[in-house]
Order: sequence, then C-alpha cells, then structure tokens
Amino acid sequence: MRLTVVGCSGSAPGPRSAASCYLVEQDGFRLLLDLGNGAFGALQGLADPDSIDAVFLSHLHADHCLDVAPFVVWHRYSGRATKEQVPLYAPVAAERRLALAYDADGEGVTDVFDFVPVGPGSFTLGPFDVTLARTAHPVECYAIRLTAGGRSLVYTGDTGPSDRVVELARGADVLLAEAAHPPGPDLPGGLHLTGREAGEHAAAAGVGRLLLTHIPAWVDEIGQLFAASAVFSETELVRSGATYEI
Repeated sequence: MRLTVVGCSGSAPGPRSAASCYLVEQDGFRLLLDLGNGAFGALQGLADPDSIDAVFLSHLHADHCLDVAPFVVWHRYSGRATKEQVPLYAPVAAERRLALAYDADGEGVTDVFDFVPVGPGSFTLGPFDVTLARTAHPVECYAIRLTAGGRSLVYTGDTGPSDRVVELARGADVLLAEAAHPPGPDLPGGLHLTGREAGEHAAAAGVGRLLLTHIPAWVDEIGQLFAASAVFSETELVRSGATYEI
C-alpha cells in the first residue's frame, strides 16, 4: 500500500500545501481520501485525475471536500475523462451539499460522481477492506481504516479525543492523525487533537508509526511534532508530495 500526501494543511490551504487530500494506492487502484480546497491543483502534479478510481470524504467541511468542484469542471470539460462516474463515499446529504458548492442554483453533479452514503461499519472498496468509525467532531465525520495485503492504514479525518478512533486504529501499521490544536487551556472539546493527544492515541492503539497532518499554517508544526514524539517516538510530520510505503 502506498500513501501520497496531496495536501496536508489544516483548516485552510497554507503557503506550502493545499488542504487535506491523500492518495492511497494498492494493486493499481487509486483512492483519494478527502479533497480539500486547493488539492485538485496539487493532485494534477502527482496523478492523472482520470486515474482516480474512488473518492472518500471524511466529512463535509470545506477543507476536506471543496475541491470536488474543480474535479467536476475537469471531468466535464477537459475532454480527458474516460470514466462515466467516479464512486464518491461520503456522509449522508453529500450529494446536495456538493451540488450547491459547485453551483448556486444547485446543479447536480451525479453525472460525475456516484454518491455512496456511509456510516459506521465495514465494507469492501476495490482491493481494500474498509472500516469506518464516527469521530468526535461538530459535524458527521468518519475515520477510516484501510487494510490490504496484510497492511493497514488509519486516517482520523477530523476528531477530538476519541476512544472510537483508538479502537479503529488498534494495531495499525500507520496512523495518519490530525493535530490541529496547539497546546493550551480551555481548548474546545470534540473538535481537534493536540500534538500530544495524537501521540497518546497512537500509543494507546499500539500502531507502528504516527504521521502528523492537518496542522494549520498558524500553528507551530515543530512544536506539535515534539509534543507527539514525547509520548510516541515513531512520529513524523507529513509534507505535501511525500510518499510512504505502508
């Protein structure tokens, strides 16, 4: 399994990265995890958009889904799309929300995407065994576990501290975890993890490696790395364009 970071900036695109988007490949199958604002441009430098076999959206905040709109433009008007529809797995009501994001009049986008509503549980997607767990976030959001070829990757999406995410990640080879909250008092609950909390989740789950992501441009990423590493040594920061063999 191969993971490529298309975009990793938290909450909004940053000066060095688009917002959240990750390409996972196995046996020639290409799955996008999230498609946040700015990510479609970066994606074109890493993969032909026509090669994307499916898209999974953890939730419907803009920094995780908004570049569905330029994907639609490319698919309709580039003359290079060969797939009739791309399966898009997302929380209920994604079809309506993304149609409105694309066009104020609510023009549908079902000519481009085949929408598949998701919830907690397991299913098969291409070569992957998939399990989803609801995270601690203000809107419906799902962490995802992908297993193939005896290897496993867990992506948290957005979450505050969550026992469900720990259980989903138990024994995974790689945990790709958000770390958007800087340390400090009176942080809002059920929203994001601090660097230390991401490390604590990795340690509690017994994962092989922790990859920190979704750090906003205004948060000290090295501070987040140090805080996570203090409780889980096998930790590193992801970078846009980086590739990891899992």
